[in-house]
Amino acid sequence: PAGFGTRGPRWSKEMGNVPMHPKPNWNEIRERAGNFPPQAYQFVREGLGHTARLVHGERGESHLEATGTDEGGRHVSGQQLCLGLKDYALKQYGLLARTVLTHWGIQRTEDFGRVVFAMVEAGWMRKTQEDTPEDFEGVFDFDDVFGTLRPGESRLS
Repeated sequence: PAGFGTRGPRWSKEMGNVPMHPKPNWNEIRERAGNFPPQAYQFVREGLGHTARLVHGERGESHLEATGTDEGGRHVSGQQLCLGLKDYALKQYGLLARTVLTHWGIQRTEDFGRVVFAMVEAGWMRKTQEDTPEDFEGVFDFDDVFGTLRPGESRLS
């Protein structure tokens, strides 16, 4: 199926079956995606899990636990991921969702795509051959979803 998924954990016998994750090269990632802070990448990674649960129910989670990989169990499309990230942002940050995302430099769904594809190139997420950055274009309007109040503005004035 088309879509994005996280890489399954890599295990090392020498480390007592402790998951090993590649050490991020933030300079390289920022060159590819823009100057998004590490929190934006963590948010997208956590939001992918949230989206997989929304789309696939607990099947994706149980598949990951049973096999140590997410192949075949947690793929979502770019559009589904954007909608899941919107839902996750509202659940995590409520009325501050727009402020938090803007603080990280995420102001439209295309920015989610830039973060995702930087993570794909870094080996933190995977994609199918059908997935493209264009899948993230104009999925929703941030003003419509999060309101038009921008950080530093007040509705009282």
